[in-house]
Amino acid sequence: MEQREVGTRRKRRGWIAVAVASVLLWRAAVAQIRYSISEEVEEGTVVGNIAKDLGLDKNTLKERGYRIVAGSTEPPFQVNQDDGILYVKKTIDREKVCERSAACVFDLKTVLENPLEVHYVSVEVLDVNDHSPSFPEKEKRLEIFESALPGARFQLQAARDADGASLSVQQYKLSQNEHFRLEVKDRGEDRKTPVLILQKPLDRESVRSHTLLLTAIDGGKPPRSGEMRITVDVSDVNDNPPIFTMDSYSVQLNENSAIGTTVIQVNATDMDEGSNAEIVYSFGNDVDANERARFDLNQMTGVITVTGAIDFEECNRYEIDVKASDKELTTEKSVIINIVDVNDNEPEIEVTSFSRALPEDSKPGTTVALISVKDSDSGLNGKVMCFMNQDVPFTLAPSLQNNMYSLVTKLRLDREQQSQYDVTIVAKDAGEPVLSSEKTISIIVSDVNDNRPEFLLSPYTFYITENNPPAASVFSVKASDRDEGENALISYHILRDRGAENTLSAFLNINAENGDILALKSFDFETLKTFQFQVVATDSGTPSLSSNVTVNVFILDQNDNAPVILYPVSSNGSAEGVEEIPRNVNAGHLVTKVRAYDADIGYNGWLLFSLLEVTDHSLFALDRYTGQIRTLRSFTETEEAEHKLLILVKDNGNVSLSATATVVVKAVEPKEAFAASDVKSAAKDDEENNVTFYLMITLGSVSTLFLISIIVLIAMQCSKPTDYSSKYLQDANYDGTLCNSIQYRSGDRRYMLVGPRMSIGSTIVPGSNGNTLVIPGRRQVSGETGPVLWAFNRSPGSDRPVFPFLYHQA
Repeated sequence: MEQREVGTRRKRRGWIAVAVASVLLWRAAVAQIRYSISEEVEEGTVVGNIAKDLGLDKNTLKERGYRIVAGSTEPPFQVNQDDGILYVKKTIDREKVCERSAACVFDLKTVLENPLEVHYVSVEVLDVNDHSPSFPEKEKRLEIFESALPGARFQLQAARDADGASLSVQQYKLSQNEHFRLEVKDRGEDRKTPVLILQKPLDRESVRSHTLLLTAIDGGKPPRSGEMRITVDVSDVNDNPPIFTMDSYSVQLNENSAIGTTVIQVNATDMDEGSNAEIVYSFGNDVDANERARFDLNQMTGVITVTGAIDFEECNRYEIDVKASDKELTTEKSVIINIVDVNDNEPEIEVTSFSRALPEDSKPGTTVALISVKDSDSGLNGKVMCFMNQDVPFTLAPSLQNNMYSLVTKLRLDREQQSQYDVTIVAKDAGEPVLSSEKTISIIVSDVNDNRPEFLLSPYTFYITENNPPAASVFSVKASDRDEGENALISYHILRDRGAENTLSAFLNINAENGDILALKSFDFETLKTFQFQVVATDSGTPSLSSNVTVNVFILDQNDNAPVILYPVSSNGSAEGVEEIPRNVNAGHLVTKVRAYDADIGYNGWLLFSLLEVTDHSLFALDRYTGQIRTLRSFTETEEAEHKLLILVKDNGNVSLSATATVVVKAVEPKEAFAASDVKSAAKDDEENNVTFYLMITLGSVSTLFLISIIVLIAMQCSKPTDYSSKYLQDANYDGTLCNSIQYRSGDRRYMLVGPRMSIGSTIVPGSNGNTLVIPGRRQVSGETGPVLWAFNRSPGSDRPVFPFLYHQA
């Protein structure tokens, strides 16, 4: 029968759980709803459809990570992400979870991400009548003196029912007896204490004991009950009970009071005398073990002291029954102890982070984390203020719910300046002394592609020696990107447009990964002296960003051109000639001048002349710099009439190149020399005119190329002064004939690059040991004039000049 009733009650509880689920409150962004459900329902029982009640799209619940945010204890509920229904995850025993609380409510916090939504769900667990009242003792024995007057009260131990509210003990019944009646003392909070009242005097001689049956009944339907058997032994002794000196006892006690602290002293008197007036104090029968563990009562003095931990947050009021007994008669009095709260609990901070990595382009106001704070103290001690004392681009925004905050961005973020923030949140209460706690969360700023690649130099200037090997790396460019990952992965390519430089850039190739540039052909200084192109660096971000840089390339000369004999040249093109001079010429007479040309510049084009073969070394001399052939002495009558001179012309390159010319000198009588001189001068004039014409064309072409180079150099000097002298003057140590020059200006300075065949119009400064070449002409600079000087050094014992530096004299 009892099993059938239990099954019926469980079925009824299941129906009640489904029937009483309801929605009490809903909001759009931060909403709160309330359900109720009976305890002891089976696992999987539906509590309510949260998605339906809040109007949420159940198809997006899983994608948005719909879940219950658990605190320190895991709630006995779970939400289905597929349909938004709240289920019971495990069986709930209300008496274990909420003990004797009037209301048993689980406050759940549910979260949706992208965008962030927080909903508060309250589930009240309703009590069912699943416990019967029970007494601490099944049998109780009382001793009552026969002198007890009608109206004497004997408090009994109350029955306990684990159920709460209306399902707890509601009434007591006493079996029929003419001497006793029952009165119930209502203490509130489901505490009803039975009191046995004597209504008719006892006569020990007639009846030595009385047996009573006390029944406790709860408020369930059907009700449950429990019984206790009471045996009353009638004694014949003292007839005056002790009387307390005060009608009521009340005291305030600070929580965390030290063990041994005196709480209060109760005092009672007895009108009897002798041993009947000796009073013993003790706790009442209704004082539970929890109170006995915290307080002690001295039996002789009535002093109540602290013996355990006093915590306001656990219990803020104690009502303790104290008995005063003269070993026969007993009087009880309640002592009310009110606990005074002290600030002994630090605020607690709970952080739920929703964004482990925050993009650096997040707008101000973006939510980073949800923060809740609580303080177990009461009053001002429980008032909490939450703040941050760091200079960070984040702020705390209060939420609609008390003690709830949102950590949001207040400024734009820049990962390149700072990639991680350790934000410390401080919670401080208003108690005395002030207690505080801190919580640090790490926020990582994720990268977005907001930085273009940057080249290490702009522009780049490179120098390449001509005749470079094809398909070899000649130089390299490098760019960096302040972003990270894919956003910082750089690729390179050459910008090929339709301009004039496109033809040259077609002969270049670049390694897309490291920026190494390869020349697909060899360059020739005599054909091309300088060019420029652009390289583009592009990152791998989305969208990608790029930047370009101008690359200026200067070709450096090598000694790859042999000297060319301009005079003498015979009709068949060979470097041979015949010169006739009178026999009566004096020493120092100019026989002829060998002229040669070298397409190279600098030392590579500086020519030296020397006699390789000669019939008589004492008769002719050759100027090694000018190529002039002069007589050293006069001819004798016995001297041969014809002399052959083999002349070697070589440049001053590291590996010298040379050419030879043959001059045949004929000594004739003066009349013949004059006649031949006339015929020869006419032919020579024609020859020199032709040579001069071709020489002008050659020099004009070279000058045009030089002019283009100088224009590029001037443009570069306007933005970044550079001393180009060291780039064009090689540190070689050899001699030759000055025959070329390049003049250009940088800012307010004028420079001259000296090469072969530059002796015309120049002056060797007297007294300078021939080591300074002054370029004629002066230029006004800031109101002052000054010559531009080239300084040369000569090695000891050698006439070979060296070009160590170039300077401008203001």
